[in-house]
Amino acid sequence: MLYQIYEAQRSLMEPFADFAQAASKLYSNPLSPFGQHPLAQRISAGYDLVYRLGKDYEKPEFGIKTVNVEGVDVAIHERVEIDKPFCELRRFKRFSDDPQTLGRLKEQPAVLIVAPLSGHYATLLRDTVRTMLRDHKVYITDWRNARIVPLEQGEFHLDDYVNYVQEFIRHLQGEYGNCHVISVCQPTVPVLAAVSLMASRGEKTPLTMTMMGGPIDARKSPTAVNNLAMNKSFEWFESNVIYRVPTNFPGAGRRVYPGFLQHSGFVAMNPDRHLSSHYDYFKHLIAGDDTNAEAHRKFYDEYNAVLDMDADYYLETIRVVFQEFQLVNGTWDVISPEGELERVRPEDITTTAHFTIEGELDDISGSGQTEAAHSLCFNVPKARQKHLEVKGAGHYGIFSGRRWREVVYPQVRDFILQHNEAGSAGGRKAPARKAVTAAARKSPVKARTTVEARARRK
Repeated sequence: MLYQIYEAQRSLMEPFADFAQAASKLYSNPLSPFGQHPLAQRISAGYDLVYRLGKDYEKPEFGIKTVNVEGVDVAIHERVEIDKPFCELRRFKRFSDDPQTLGRLKEQPAVLIVAPLSGHYATLLRDTVRTMLRDHKVYITDWRNARIVPLEQGEFHLDDYVNYVQEFIRHLQGEYGNCHVISVCQPTVPVLAAVSLMASRGEKTPLTMTMMGGPIDARKSPTAVNNLAMNKSFEWFESNVIYRVPTNFPGAGRRVYPGFLQHSGFVAMNPDRHLSSHYDYFKHLIAGDDTNAEAHRKFYDEYNAVLDMDADYYLETIRVVFQEFQLVNGTWDVISPEGELERVRPEDITTTAHFTIEGELDDISGSGQTEAAHSLCFNVPKARQKHLEVKGAGHYGIFSGRRWREVVYPQVRDFILQHNEAGSAGGRKAPARKAVTAAARKSPVKARTTVEARARRK
């Protein structure tokens, strides 16, 4: 009932938020009689703050129209390459009428950015995408809000996430011959699993795999987020954070971890900081400081836009990653699209270079959690492994903002370029997908239906 109560409250507040927005404009307009009031600026600021606290935040747009490539403005066109029930593979295609620039764009590496499915939309990585577009062909996983996915589209499990990633990697390899993968936060685990499974089957794996601030081994330097997942039982999460989508959404009846609950958790981690930020916004409005006020709006338009996660996916992530540590313990079995159980074996990765990145002050994924990938992929030569700890950076600083652009990105770019050239010179051709499937079916694990496989694994 909690979701239904929240929706009723939101619907009740909506007209008041609209009124507050209109009132704010009336008092801020110098041509309005209300704008002549001696306290008009303060009243307008107060109404504006009420509006922003009460409004509903929809999914933001990436809004990347152009990027500068070596002094030339290049036009960007967004399009969906693959449309899955719970995710879109989104491409940022670059266009230029300058022949030399166009030639450079065609030669640049293709990169799949796997965005986190952990509450916020993929647009949280806007700065990551915009920066990467200078030197790469960029694709990103744009995860859907589970409340808009009808029940007839089926369930979504952690296994499905892994299988989606493999499908997207194969798509880029089919287009360009090879690709590179970057995972930010939560997807470091399923991406490592996806590449491991491809290596175990003898498929061609990405040339590089960059993992940024993710819980590969959540036992190391556990944060408040990790402790919550570790100290509460699986049954506690199922009983306290899982609700059904109300009838006013396309996904009515689907079990989800609602976005509004996730947002409450985000705010509860640093309530003083958010309170101070809103008060500063109020003061900026009074002072007529439009620059800082707009910066506040842009941040919270992104921060307050949250999505529902499918319950099966969320609960399995809690169990596999934060409670049983199945990846690092070598006990994780993933169900393939053919309904087979496949063991995740990172040690089977031998050719994919990997780069791990952590923030010194990261309060989401603690120190050493991402670096643990190196000990799991021990058959990758040391010369193809790299680790970076970004001094003074928190969780968001490693993929967005000044430190990302000035410290992290140049090293990511050079790492990809180094191994892209090496891969182009001596890369091996991937076996056909049909042959790979046939080989997988000869494995000791017998084929079974997805339901039977999941029941057996549990």
